[in-house]
Amino acid sequence: MNSPATRATAVPAGRPGPAAGIIPFPVKTTPGGSSGLASATAHTARPTVEALRPSVHIRPDGGVRRQATAWSGLAGEVIRIITHEPFEVTFQAPFHLLVAYERAVRREGETVVHRLPRSTLHNFSQKLTFVPAGHSFRETQYPRALGRATYLYIDPVGTLVDPDLHFDQVAFAPRLFFDNQVLWETVLKLKALIELGGSSSRLYAEALGAVLAYELMRLNEGMTLADRPARGGLAGWQRRTVAEYVEENLAGQISLTTLAGLARLSPFHFSRAFKRSFGMPPHRYHTNRRVERAKTLLAQPARSVTSIAVELGFSEPSALTAAFHKVTGQTPTDYRRSLI
Repeated sequence: MNSPATRATAVPAGRPGPAAGIIPFPVKTTPGGSSGLASATAHTARPTVEALRPSVHIRPDGGVRRQATAWSGLAGEVIRIITHEPFEVTFQAPFHLLVAYERAVRREGETVVHRLPRSTLHNFSQKLTFVPAGHSFRETQYPRALGRATYLYIDPVGTLVDPDLHFDQVAFAPRLFFDNQVLWETVLKLKALIELGGSSSRLYAEALGAVLAYELMRLNEGMTLADRPARGGLAGWQRRTVAEYVEENLAGQISLTTLAGLARLSPFHFSRAFKRSFGMPPHRYHTNRRVERAKTLLAQPARSVTSIAVELGFSEPSALTAAFHKVTGQTPTDYRRSLI
């Protein structure tokens, strides 16, 4: 079994373009002449995450140190910021991106993930961000402290989990600056392997990668870690269609009839299939997604709880507070204080 190679680079200052040793993603040309990335779940032949070695693009790239390793279905790198100069991080690729910020404190800047409101949170140390395959990610920082983060790249069509779970068909929702103890501890273990070189830990790393995949599915679908999708659930295209519709209409009153129509099922059969696929009824899923969006908006200090409630379609701030507390055990104000 071949051992994965590891690279550690201190990039010289002032050099434009991708950081040393990074292989850019293959792109395809669209009819309009612009370039775009291949579909995240396309089963056409494409390089694996191990062969391609994906990496975020940082510019200017003179103020970072990288150390990276790739395994089957999973790659990762530890990035340290070594200057206080402003920088930008971008990423979009047919791989999921999970970022664990050990230390991240900025005077100014913003973080933007496709389909989520931008965040100008100043201190997001000890937070996680998840960017589904195909989504764009951009972050600017005027660092107040020298940062350190671990970036993990997960292949949706890799071999991390049982094929019967259809990991490649899950319509993952993006998440910005969230907490999850299982994911955090697993990332730290993978970080240690990356720093050690990873050459003798392939099986352990791939087992940790499977934990990441299961936990991301649990977060996304309301499953427990040991749960498996029950037979009789929604097909992959139905899950994606319904999840995307909910994300695009969080502030609206979404009827069961509308969702069932999108899935081309009767309301009765849709309700049963939805609960088997997502682990909860449609109305609770809608509420949970509203609360997740509220968390992102609460990370913006200028936003009031009242304005967030209005944007998300709650009749009044107290309705948002009740829904938020039921899902998280905290009030919106308490949650905001915990981010400081």
